[in-house]
Amino acid sequence: SRLNYSNDTIIELVPDPNNSVITKEINFIKDTVFYSLGEPAQIKTISEVVTAQKPRSVYSMKDIGAVFTKDKIPNYEHRRTLKDTILFKKKYKRFEINSPKNFSRYYVYETDTILPYSLYRHAEIDYKGRIERIDTYNKEQDIFVTLQLLPRKNWDEEAKDILKFNDFINKKSKK
Repeated sequence: SRLNYSNDTIIELVPDPNNSVITKEINFIKDTVFYSLGEPAQIKTISEVVTAQKPRSVYSMKDIGAVFTKDKIPNYEHRRTLKDTILFKKKYKRFEINSPKNFSRYYVYETDTILPYSLYRHAEIDYKGRIERIDTYNKEQDIFVTLQLLPRKNWDEEAKDILKFNDFINKKSKK
């Protein structure tokens, strides 16, 4: 998923699993709940959706979009802190966890910028930054996976249209 935010409002663009350049669904996320805005062609204003739909917990969103969890990193208490490294011209703090099933290495970018979302808040507090990359090797299945958070300066066009339009509607309704 691609997450676009403005203050505490997040617009999630969920890609089609068969073609990642096509947006399958759009969600409006606020705090710990989300509302489906539907497919790109049928978008309504956020206020219409919030009034018409019952909010769903982001933690129950298991089959679509970004996965949100309150869980802590498995075996976090057995982590080993590593020396800092530079990757893609950014300095990262690192730690690794070696368990019987997985070997994982976490890269934490030191920052005081607070985003409205987090991969693992407890680790980000401990390391005073945000986790931007996780490399994991599943020993049993012999699979290597990298998850990377890519902060961007600009919104996706679809999200930009929704955020700007809703900002316009909100300003107009306050007059």
